[in-house]
Amino acid sequence: MGVSLEEGGFSATQVGILLSALVAGTALMSTFIAVAGERIGRRRLYSSLFLLMAASGALFGLAEQFPLLLLATLTGTLSAEVVESGPFTSLEQAMLPGVVQEGRERNRIFGYYNAIAAVVGSMGALVAGGPEFLLRFFGSLPATRRWFLLYVAVGFIAAWMAFRLSLRVEAVGPKRGLPLKRSRGIVIRLASLFALDSFAGGFVIQSFIVYWFRLRFGASIELLGLIFFGVGLLQSASFLVATWLANRIGLLNTMVFTHLPSNLLLASIPLAPALSFAVGLLLARQALSQMDVPTRQSYLMAVVGAEERVAAAAFTNAARYAVRPLAPALAGALTQGLTIGGPFYIAGGLKVIYDLALFMKFRRIRPPEERRPPQTDSTLGG
Repeated sequence: MGVSLEEGGFSATQVGILLSALVAGTALMSTFIAVAGERIGRRRLYSSLFLLMAASGALFGLAEQFPLLLLATLTGTLSAEVVESGPFTSLEQAMLPGVVQEGRERNRIFGYYNAIAAVVGSMGALVAGGPEFLLRFFGSLPATRRWFLLYVAVGFIAAWMAFRLSLRVEAVGPKRGLPLKRSRGIVIRLASLFALDSFAGGFVIQSFIVYWFRLRFGASIELLGLIFFGVGLLQSASFLVATWLANRIGLLNTMVFTHLPSNLLLASIPLAPALSFAVGLLLARQALSQMDVPTRQSYLMAVVGAEERVAAAAFTNAARYAVRPLAPALAGALTQGLTIGGPFYIAGGLKVIYDLALFMKFRRIRPPEERRPPQTDSTLGG
């Protein structure tokens, strides 16, 4: 996205604003879902988001005016992330537990859910360099940004599929009143911590990493597409490993103790003397960094009430995205000013703080399946 905008004649400042607006729009839409999601209905809102994505894709593929592109990004439906793709994720997180058994099966289904997203997303990364490559031989092909029109076709197909989902994905319980009641305290604390982690991650979003590799090592789009194809495969495998590990050592332990080493690897990337070494560090980091995603999603759904899941997912996602708009712009300023590796150092350090704080505050709050059953008189020998 960043490279295609740059090739379209937009300045680095405009690219930074659009990337920031992308996450700002996601925060706004997630907040709306938290407040009104259950009243509108999960399937109805889910299909509407896909239609909005189609409209935004049309603007991004055809419009040349910066204000129109800004409007498209502010819808929050053109996510810059493969996994946890904005407002869609808020609804999906709440819908998944309703069609499986709670506990280990819930953990497993979140692993599959994220693994599928990562595999398909890696395929998208693999073909991302295709238009630029083909333009070398077939000059009559449309410009790179025109390929965003694929969002239109995908949006309409996905909207039809979303509307045909089972009624089991809908909420059971009251749909009026405050969206959060019993789980408010837990959600506020988790949202605060997730916001810190997300702010840190905003310094090194995938679009920025692509830009940084191109700036630092002159890496081609074709090579970067291959790299992120590999990243997607590693992430998909790590999601499955994470849920297997969570069923043995617990969701919170898996979240924290796989995330910590990945942050050290992240801070080491700018120190790499060559492209091959930097790519190796990136792949090692990505193999660990996303193992907290399915476990975090499953943990959140386990510790809140079933009727509050949409609000809990949407509020925490809104908090994660609300703090991110400043980070890409700051990353660009650091890259051009103080130090080219600054965003990686800041992101790694803040993420370590997040991991330690999360463990200290929530180590005693466990999902139902991880709680020890109360001892009876017979177990005590009475």
